[in-house]
Amino acid sequence: MAKLLLNLRNVLDDEIEDVRAMLDANGIAYYETQPSRWGISYGGIWLSRDGDLVEAKRLMADYQAQRQVRVRAEHEAAKQDGTAETFATVLRREPLRVALTALAILGLLALVALPVILLRK
Repeated sequence: MAKLLLNLRNVLDDEIEDVRAMLDANGIAYYETQPSRWGISYGGIWLSRDGDLVEAKRLMADYQAQRQVRVRAEHEAAKQDGTAETFATVLRREPLRVALTALAILGLLALVALPVILLRK
């Protein structure tokens, strides 16, 4: 029976490529399911043979530890260079999106506070 190795929800494309390459390099048979049209299922990478599960999980743990170190180092380098994304850069690049998001947050807060306001009267 197939075993799910990686749920592809919120997984970056480069990470998916790295996992595929890792599985191919180690001779682990796998297949992928694609995300559903309406976003109910996000797809995944499944192992074809149950016997590969322990080795695949070990490889994934090693890969994720290496990726964590690499991505954190890249982020620190970007912060040092001044190229890391900040709220100010997002605000300059997409002011309308930031304003609409702030309005949506205020609207939701108003909806949450509405029962309290109505009960006080």
